[in-house]
Amino acid sequence: MIIDIHGHYTTAPKALEDWRNRQIAGIKDPSVMPKVSELKISDDELRASIIENQLKKMQERGSDLTVFSPRASFMAHHIGDFNVSSTWAAICNELCYRVSQLFPDNFIGAAMLPQSPGVDPKTCIPELEKCVKEYGFVAINLNPDPSGGHWTSPPLTDRIWYPIYEKMVELEIPAMIHVSTSCNACFHTTGAHYLNADTTAFMQCVAGDLFKDFPELKFVIPHGGGAVPYHWGRFRGLAQEMKKPLLEDHVLNNIFFDTCVYHQPGIDLLNTVIPVDNVLFASEMIGAVRGIDPRTGFYYDDTKRYIEASTILTPEEKQQIYEGNARRVYPRLDAALKAKGK
Repeated sequence: MIIDIHGHYTTAPKALEDWRNRQIAGIKDPSVMPKVSELKISDDELRASIIENQLKKMQERGSDLTVFSPRASFMAHHIGDFNVSSTWAAICNELCYRVSQLFPDNFIGAAMLPQSPGVDPKTCIPELEKCVKEYGFVAINLNPDPSGGHWTSPPLTDRIWYPIYEKMVELEIPAMIHVSTSCNACFHTTGAHYLNADTTAFMQCVAGDLFKDFPELKFVIPHGGGAVPYHWGRFRGLAQEMKKPLLEDHVLNNIFFDTCVYHQPGIDLLNTVIPVDNVLFASEMIGAVRGIDPRTGFYYDDTKRYIEASTILTPEEKQQIYEGNARRVYPRLDAALKAKGK
């Protein structure tokens, strides 16, 4: 199988965005705050939004299954309070669940958490449990910066995050470390904030000892790990100065990287530096980079082409990236596939 572990519902019907805009307006003027019941999206609308977009590209490019979560830039945890985030997360997660039910062979859910700046992360646990136990979701997206580019939260190694980690280990789910919209003009959302966060999250883990407390915890750092593979020597050297174990022992049993790197040299670098056991196939299609590369004539985010063209990876290693690693890092995904005889 070709399993894409990084997909977002970026093509949701416009009614979702309209409802969200009304919710945001309702923060200042409660009289216009919409009710959840006022959002009406039919199954036919959901089907149309998927068939002509994600599913069409999956079929054209030859991928089978996408781990599907709410649109990352729409999470916008910095907007409103916990009640606003909680309502918004529940709505977005339910839509992804409905997509997974309409297309059970092609999509399986990953949950957005109702995070809010300054609010204890343990408040997210009810939504997390609902999505895993009731919706059959296989992962979560964890935002290390709910402030939206101002970084007011403690690092991921801080004990304030531990209730989330305890629940992740209990339920056997990984977290994709994924920020949302930047409201800081210094950081472009997808070109800077996302990649900054990937790099920052990795360095936080290098500097701490989180995985001594949670040896079974699994993080997926998206977008190829930000600057991490390119600066692997820097991180090795910093870990050495901090008297940490070798990175292979310190973090690589717990941290994994996806292939959302949109050119051949980048993919080749990733697979030269990072062990194949730690690389999972992903494309984040119809996401941050939607255009066609004039040098190749193909979409930048058609990442399967880069894996296929790799002269570094053996056929067995390519299949490991496509499927084997995802089944290992996402145990609930593996169980769901085995239940279907796959």
